[in-house]
Amino acid sequence: MSELSTPQAGDDHAEDTDVVSLLMRQHGDIRNLFDEVEACTGEERRDAFRRLVRLLAVHETAEEEVVHPFSRRALPGGEQVVADRLAEERAAKETLSALEDLDPGDPKFMPQLMRLRTDVQEHARAEERYEFTHIRRSTDVTNLAAMAKAVKAAEAMAPTRPHPGVESGAANMTLGPVAALMDRTRDAVRKAMGKDG
Repeated sequence: MSELSTPQAGDDHAEDTDVVSLLMRQHGDIRNLFDEVEACTGEERRDAFRRLVRLLAVHETAEEEVVHPFSRRALPGGEQVVADRLAEERAAKETLSALEDLDPGDPKFMPQLMRLRTDVQEHARAEERYEFTHIRRSTDVTNLAAMAKAVKAAEAMAPTRPHPGVESGAANMTLGPVAALMDRTRDAVRKAMGKDG
């Protein structure tokens, strides 16, 4: 594989006029990438895992920048809902970061990947139940579309690797652009060296 291709907001060319629909599609993309990592071996598994890491990193950053601030302000108990999601995100980032240090052929890789998959799926269900449903009820179509556009913009600038401890808007504003630049530079170097991301 010569190019690291990871689904991001808008890659499927859907209209994306609803942030909830956009993020739900990405949750599906994440599930599919977990399936791909599980089904592959060798270099194909490594490539699929890199795409998964990248999608999880940009997806979570966009949620932290766009969805969580709205949830804090607009949802009943929003502060606690967001605090719970951020704790889940941090735990997933730590597991994902540890997995990045393992070779996909390592016997420890698949058990840790399965633990990560369970955590990510539980996190996604919690977002869908405690945030997404309420977001759709709490705002109008214009704001849903504006938030979808903001998610796309955030993903375009987001770090491409997990950075545990950077789960808040303030932390993202501080580290996000620097981490994104460093991550994208690392991606370019790996690609130039024939290592695909």
